[in-house]
Amino acid sequence: MARRFGLGDKTGVTLISEKSGLIPTRAWKKALIGSAWQKGETLISGIGQGYILTTPLQLAVMTARLANGGFAVTPRLVRASGKEGAEDRPKFKSVGISRRSLNIVCAGMNKVTNETGGTAYRARIVDEGLEMAGKTGTVQVRRISKAERETRVLKNHELAWQERDHALFVGYAPSNNPRYAVTVVVEHGGDASKVAAPIARDLLLAAQKQVHSSIKNPPDNLSRHKGKQV
Repeated sequence: MARRFGLGDKTGVTLISEKSGLIPTRAWKKALIGSAWQKGETLISGIGQGYILTTPLQLAVMTARLANGGFAVTPRLVRASGKEGAEDRPKFKSVGISRRSLNIVCAGMNKVTNETGGTAYRARIVDEGLEMAGKTGTVQVRRISKAERETRVLKNHELAWQERDHALFVGYAPSNNPRYAVTVVVEHGGDASKVAAPIARDLLLAAQKQVHSSIKNPPDNLSRHKGKQV
């Protein structure tokens, strides 16, 4: 399932030294570590911990595939020219997930940012029609000992900087008609809702306002391409 959403494989974008990340399997663990897969490892892998490794770009691809109705969109680098029309855009295959299941996930992501009590509600986009949906995340970078769990797990601000959690946020906008997906990772940033989510909000808001501004006031080289999407 993770691979359907672009995790564990290179995206194919033309960036030097792109990493593939890692989605572990029973065969991978046996070959590399020499021990059998444990049932508990399935649980921790399901929440993104354990041996799993991903890149911010992979997480953005995952988010785009969730938001676009389950199509296996892949990233590419382009130079804005105003000459690309709908006929130039690649056709993407379905990842094979039901619309009902996708709607459940996207509804949850919408509640994260747009309903009171959501973990990123304070970082929401308030501009009508430009709202974002998303999910906060915490990347644990240190092992919490049994002794610490039995007493009190230290808070991020009590730890040395290099031992603090990474703050993560994935999101898309506008929530009712997605066009943009973003991933923000702040290394050792701690609270994702306070650190990563506001950055994602600013990026998604700026992208939407830039496009709206371009449509209203197209530069000379775009004004000649009437009938094509900007």
